[in-house]
Amino acid sequence: MKHKSLLSVLVAGGILMAGCGDTEKADQDTTPSTQQEAPAAEEVDLTAELTAYKEFALEQMDQFLLETENFVNLFKAGDMEGAKAAYAPARMYFERSEPIAESFGDLDPRIDGRLADIQEEGKGEEEWTGYHKLEYALWEENTTAGYEAIADQLLADAKELHALVQTVEVTPDLMITGAVDLLNEVSTSKITGEEEIYSHTDLYDFKANIEGAEKIFEILRSKLEAKDKELVATLDEKFKAVDDLLAQHVTANGGYISYEELTEENTKALATAVNQLGEPLSQMGIILE
Repeated sequence: MKHKSLLSVLVAGGILMAGCGDTEKADQDTTPSTQQEAPAAEEVDLTAELTAYKEFALEQMDQFLLETENFVNLFKAGDMEGAKAAYAPARMYFERSEPIAESFGDLDPRIDGRLADIQEEGKGEEEWTGYHKLEYALWEENTTAGYEAIADQLLADAKELHALVQTVEVTPDLMITGAVDLLNEVSTSKITGEEEIYSHTDLYDFKANIEGAEKIFEILRSKLEAKDKELVATLDEKFKAVDDLLAQHVTANGGYISYEELTEENTKALATAVNQLGEPLSQMGIILE
């Protein structure tokens, strides 16, 4: 069966209408007594799944705020090694829940924008803020001096994001397109090393994006199984393939090796695994049909 695109389905609250037959429209002149009522559509209730995803996002944002505060404190204290160690693990909480974080206007670029992103928008380096500017300070400038205001702004933005996430309305479309967007993030910037060009901690972000997409899949698993058990089996297999490859690059302390340590063969294997996951992941839209 050819699946509709994810955005072609209209969503109202947490209740989706599915399984409508192609009943012909009754003649306008037919009297009410001779009209036949169309069969009732089957309702797919995703209320529990939407609630579960919002709880996951809230948990991630709670931890993101705590870890960002810790990172900022270390940075402002001039603890270079401590701040470097805290940098990538703190960002993972943001990367797992980025589909929700991205829904709040300019907060996402203020927290997560790269210099290249800022310049692409026609802005100057003086408008660059957030984690990646502090990454530049730590790994390129080898200093924290002069960046205290940027650190304060990062913490303020993290607090604002944390407050806004409490009010977000999670829709099925946000979840499903969000899972695909997380994978696209991996394939466009993480796999090329563009995201963390100073610290080379890209594999932390890579892992977090995959975990975010996998969480959405797990939340929707039972509903997907009711539609297509083979798709669920395929997704299990493809997620495992990516996770197994990433596990090869874990360090003794549970972190990840530098992106610069990956060979061309390593990056090619990861790219292939992500691409093979992308196509079946995009088919999760069948849950909306």
